[in-house]
Amino acid sequence: MNAAREGLAAATATTRRLDLVPLAVAHAGEMAGVLADPALHTFTGGAPLAAPELRARYERLVAGSPDPAVVWCNWVVRLRAEDRLAGTVQATVTDGGRTAEVAWVVGTDLQGRGIAREAAEGLVGLLLERGVRTVVAHVHPDHAASAAVARAAGLTPTDEEQDGEVRWELRLPSGTEGP
Repeated sequence: MNAAREGLAAATATTRRLDLVPLAVAHAGEMAGVLADPALHTFTGGAPLAAPELRARYERLVAGSPDPAVVWCNWVVRLRAEDRLAGTVQATVTDGGRTAEVAWVVGTDLQGRGIAREAAEGLVGLLLERGVRTVVAHVHPDHAASAAVARAAGLTPTDEEQDGEVRWELRLPSGTEGP
């Protein structure tokens, strides 16, 4: 694995209210509570995982992608003022570190406070600082809140759809530096 990309997976980011902290298996217990509401799966499918299942998932994520050309970067979102986890952000980095597919989730009890927007903006900023040139997200066409987060993070919708979701994209021109 490229050392620069490996460093990205271990990087932390700070925004006005949040810390993006690299995912650890030890986060599974608290995150199981944050992600326990079945409503979080309305647009993505699936169901909440109990702490043991989430721990096993986090073990796989922390171990990293089995494909050396793919880097999995996962962070928990810590709301500093309340000293609690609020959700996660993730990036799957490919194309030699030039492309990242991102996603975010915030617990339902914390939604509506701009946390997802701030976390996604922080994530995209970190990725661009680390050399990513294209950031992609897939958003269900009926998920207005997630579309607003993507837009706030600098992504724009494309005409492409994949698995019923709209592809959103931020693409820096070649030779352009990030923020």
